[in-house]
Amino acid sequence: AQLKRLRRIEGQIRGLQRMVDHDEYCIDVLTQVSAATRALQAFSLDLLEGHMASCVVDAAARGGAEAEEKIREANQAIARLVRS
Repeated sequence: AQLKRLRRIEGQIRGLQRMVDHDEYCIDVLTQVSAATRALQAFSLDLLEGHMASCVVDAAARGGAEAEEKIREANQAIARLVRS
């Protein structure tokens, strides 16, 4: 499912390249950039959710330094997503 989403996003980016190559109206290009950006954001959130539900939960159950590291990594990933 994740690869399918990425291929769809890749198609959107190729469409953007064609639009620029054909000198399409700037506002139309920007609209498609926004759509591709939202698609990447949705993909990122889905990936993060899966990571939290598996890797982080498993590490937290085991405890110790690994749990602390996984939580730190997740916090950093969330911070990057919020800033983007």
